[in-house]
Amino acid sequence: MSAPPGLAVLRRELEDAATHLGRPHDLRFRPMFGGLMAYLDEQPCAWLSADGLALKLAPADQPALLRLEGAARLVAKPGAAPSRHYYIVLPAALGRDTARLARWLAKSARR
Repeated sequence: MSAPPGLAVLRRELEDAATHLGRPHDLRFRPMFGGLMAYLDEQPCAWLSADGLALKLAPADQPALLRLEGAARLVAKPGAAPSRHYYIVLPAALGRDTARLARWLAKSARR
C-alpha cells in the first residue's frame, strides 16, 4: 500500500533535514494508521499524516515551537482532544526550511 501523495512531500522534507544533520541513514519510516511513523536512531521522532508533520519533542522544547504561527498540538483522530504530550504539528513553511527543520529534528532526537 503506497502512502498518500502529501506524505511523500513531508517524508522528503524530513529526509532533507536528516541529511542536513549528516544522519540520513539513521532515519527510517514505517506505515502506520494511514500515515508514516518516522524513527531516528530507532526511536520515534515524527508522525507524518494528512494533517502534516508532527515532531515528538520533550516538554521543555514544546513551548518555543508552539509559539510559531501554524504550530499546534497533534489531534490523533477527528473529535479527539489535542495531544497533551509529545507531538507538535509543524507549520508548513518550517518543513520547507531545511536548516530550521533540522534544528528541530535534532531536538527530537535528543529528547
